[in-house]
Amino acid sequence: MPDLQAAWRFLQDSDRVAGADEVRAAVLDLAARIEQRLSGAYPLVLAVMGGAVVFAGQVLPLLRFPLDFDYIHASRYGAATQGGGIRWRVSPPEGVKGRSVLVLDDILDHGETMVAIRDRLLELGAATFHCAVLVEKILPQPKPIAADFVGLRIPDRFVFGCGMDAKGFWRNLPEIRAMKEG
Repeated sequence: MPDLQAAWRFLQDSDRVAGADEVRAAVLDLAARIEQRLSGAYPLVLAVMGGAVVFAGQVLPLLRFPLDFDYIHASRYGAATQGGGIRWRVSPPEGVKGRSVLVLDDILDHGETMVAIRDRLLELGAATFHCAVLVEKILPQPKPIAADFVGLRIPDRFVFGCGMDAKGFWRNLPEIRAMKEG
């Protein structure tokens, strides 16, 4: 049984990184850039569950072009705050071959999950791979992949809200928050 009091304490012991209005503006801008680049491609759009559920729900209605939608579920975190190995809970659909694929995810952290997703989709015959993330962490070391579309760039802190959770809490927040440092 989840600890309700722990969830509230966790929220109280956090800092706001981006407010709901800033997130909305970033999603609008990101959707416009996606539309400009992919509107003629009839892409297959794949949301990475469960973190991208909020982001996908915000960006999809803004994309004014034909697309197919499905989801995948690849994760490194689970309820932890440190990444682990890639776990495929739902693999990419069979209709990937020959398609332009756009992957929506909540965050580009170190990039290992997105690299595994990209490699799997290209292995299955995707014609092109693009990825859009709501947030990208600014890290001192280079990442093995760059997102094609980024909503917000944020400091290297453990963040939650807008689909991202912290220890299973607060995926539903309309803002992005970070665990307090120290």
